[in-house]
Amino acid sequence: MADFEHVFDAPPPGAAADWTIPQDWAAYTAEEHQTWVTLYERQMQVLPGRACDQFMRGLDALDLHGSGIPDFERMSETLRRLTGWTVVAVPGLVPDDVFFDHLANRRFPSGQFIRKPDQLDYIQEPDVFHDVFGHVPMLTDPVFADYMQAYGKGGGRALGLGQLQNLARLYWYTVEFGLMRTPEGLRIYGAGIVSSKTESVFCLEDPSPNRIGFELERVMRTLYRIDDFQQVYFVIDSLDQLLAETQKDFGPIYARLKSQEDLPIETILPADEVITRGTQAYARGGGRFARKAVA
Repeated sequence: MADFEHVFDAPPPGAAADWTIPQDWAAYTAEEHQTWVTLYERQMQVLPGRACDQFMRGLDALDLHGSGIPDFERMSETLRRLTGWTVVAVPGLVPDDVFFDHLANRRFPSGQFIRKPDQLDYIQEPDVFHDVFGHVPMLTDPVFADYMQAYGKGGGRALGLGQLQNLARLYWYTVEFGLMRTPEGLRIYGAGIVSSKTESVFCLEDPSPNRIGFELERVMRTLYRIDDFQQVYFVIDSLDQLLAETQKDFGPIYARLKSQEDLPIETILPADEVITRGTQAYARGGGRFARKAVA
């Protein structure tokens, strides 16, 4: 069992077979709503001019402004009209097959708990702020919405072929920690970044991390850290590029990857498009958080 509070081996009492639970929006306390407001206001200090236009438009479309934790049912009504997606509450981290099934059917599973006031800067386990504020605005974009569904459909195949680690790296370096090239410069679209005040600045402005042009197999070979700022960010040219890459037949790719070694996080290959060659000073200096795992 991982050292998370909301990790289960089977659906807990009150959960359906697909692990969904009622959000029970009316049960949130004033303190919990205030935590959302505080987090929202902190992010709005740093995201304009750093987050991509698709994310900022999604915030407006869903009215995810600083009035408190959103009601999933109301939010899903708008999201369904825009791209056919809904948000469903789950008790915490769910099994991989359950997660993929939800995505493949345009349901985004979100934790319904929110972090404590003393966890504003970092929480290892995704909460409702990370899941909803970080992920859901991008689901208002039709291209990204299709990418997420395609990823979910590919998950079952990866599980069957024993290649989940490669597919997980794609999710990590795009959905969670992706950067996008725009005429105005690099912009954030990854949920793990847009929901973190400090990493929203670090990923674009700090000289430490490598920033490398996206190449599918390269990304799928690259290890990642789960509990600190990233040492490398992969940069897509557009969401259309991302979707097109996901629509490839991954079977031959997985076959090639089986014979290739995993790449350490800080690696720069001769074939890489190096946008920024980082100093790695942050990681070498010990980082901000204790590093417990490499996935």
